[in-house]
Formats: sequence, structure tokens, C-alpha cells
Amino acid sequence: MAAPHRIDVHCHFAPPEWLAAQGQNIIPAIKNWTVAWSIEDMDKAGVEKAMMSVTTPGLWFESNERARKIARHANDYAAKMRADHPGRFGIFTALPLPDVDGALKEIAFGFDELKADGVGLITSYGNKWLGDPAFDPVLEELNRRKAVAYVHPTSPDCCRNIVPGVPDAAIEFGTDTTRTIARIVFGGAAAKFPNIKWIFSHAGGTMPFLLERFEGMAKQPNYASKFPNGFAEVARRFHYDTAQAANKICMAALREIVPASRIVFGTDAPFRTSIDHVHGLQNCGVFNAAELKAIGRENALALLRP
Repeated sequence: MAAPHRIDVHCHFAPPEWLAAQGQNIIPAIKNWTVAWSIEDMDKAGVEKAMMSVTTPGLWFESNERARKIARHANDYAAKMRADHPGRFGIFTALPLPDVDGALKEIAFGFDELKADGVGLITSYGNKWLGDPAFDPVLEELNRRKAVAYVHPTSPDCCRNIVPGVPDAAIEFGTDTTRTIARIVFGGAAAKFPNIKWIFSHAGGTMPFLLERFEGMAKQPNYASKFPNGFAEVARRFHYDTAQAANKICMAALREIVPASRIVFGTDAPFRTSIDHVHGLQNCGVFNAAELKAIGRENALALLRP
């Protein structure tokens, strides 16, 4: 067996205080997660290192004070995982948004004290999506630091439990990723904060399939001067992971918009296994051997280097 070499940018963990804050509304896969499970899953798929992040619903429960406490607990927990298992785990710092002041303090703690690899965000907070001016102080600081900003989808306040019998994750997660990409691009944050290294989950959600509509928007009089080369020219500056999208349809659509160098390996573990994604990418027929190697490791290394 080859030595572990892949880097997973989309892997979740479950710090105890974060779990406790959610009460009984926890999916079993994350409720039953353990560090040992992650290492075993990584080893089966040749994953050397996983960037750990807190998943939806984020960290805000009832108050800013509680969110700050949970964020610090999560980040300390991730740092202990990294220390206990050298070379196996990285840290995407959890932020207590929408508490902007608390987020700024946790960014400083994450980067300056823990030497984190980036920050972990969710697509929307309440009725505001990333790219909203309310979050400008956070994006300004991330831009100053030329930080990696990994973005995981969630169910926004507007759109929960819409379709009977169909969980939000099946539709809303991909849709909310698209809303956030659109907000960041058309709201001007992409241009205003060009040094942020964005990673969007699940191959960009539904963005590739709405490309024609976004290109049409970019040609409208109120946007045309800002996007002389269209929407896709901006979208291809971002990075996109393969989590729950390692199939021919999703990868072929994404590959038409961005070069393979902008695609990074992600698994959504523990909701899915890492080996599922290795096999999916190998069998989808979209990438050659060199591109698969880059997606598995090299693209993430280039992104995560200071």
C-alpha cells in the first residue's frame, strides 16, 4: 500500500461542548464520531492529513458569549487532536459568527496562537450570507492575512423543512452554497477582498448548473462594467472541493468552469467515507492521472502554504 499522501480539506469533528449545545438534534454520524474513527477512515483511503472543521449549524446558540465559549473549546480541541497525532490533522479555526467582534478575536487566536491553516465558515448566518457588508470587518482581516476560508453550507432561516420528506441537506445545502457564491461575487466582496483563498464545498453546489443565468446577470447594465469578462472569470478564482460530488456529472460540470488546479479533495467525513471519494474520482472519467494526483494533494498544498 502506498504511503498516505492525500489532503482532505472537508472533514468534520465533534467537540463535546458543540455537541451538547445542539441537544437531541444531531445526526448519528457526527454524534458517534471519534478521533479513532477519523484516523481509520483516513488510513483506508491514503489520506495523510485532514483539515478539521465544525459543520452546520455553526456555533451560535442563544448568545454571543456562549458562541465564543464553544468556538474556543472547538479550536482547543482541534489543536489537541493535532498535537496528539502529529501530521494527521490541520485546523480550520471555528468562528462564533454572526458575532463579528468575537470572530475577530478568534481569528487572532487561531492564527497567532494555534497556527491554524485557515478558518471554517458557514454559508449564511441568520438572514445574512457571506459577502454581506455586516461581515466586512471579518473579511478584511482574512484578506489582510491572505487566509484560507473554507465554507460549508447550512440551512438558512428562510428555507428550512420546505419539501416534506426531503432533508435540507439534499437540496438546501447546495443551494445555499450557490447563494453565498453569488453574494460574494455580485455584492463586490470578491473584488474588495481578493487575497482571501475561498474553498467552497460540494463542487460549488448548484453554481455550475446556474452558470448561464449568472453570466446573463453579469451582462446587465448595473453589473457589466464590474464584470467585463463575465461571472465565470471570477468564479474560477475560487477553489472547490469534491465532497459528496465525486461523480461524473458534478465533476464534469465543475471542470468546464475551473481548471483542475482549483479542485481540492474533500470527503465530508464522517457523513461519507474517504474511500468513497477516492473511488468516485478515479472512476468518473473526468481527470487524467496527473490531475487526480494534484486534486488529491498538490492543489491543497499550494493553497495552504503561507
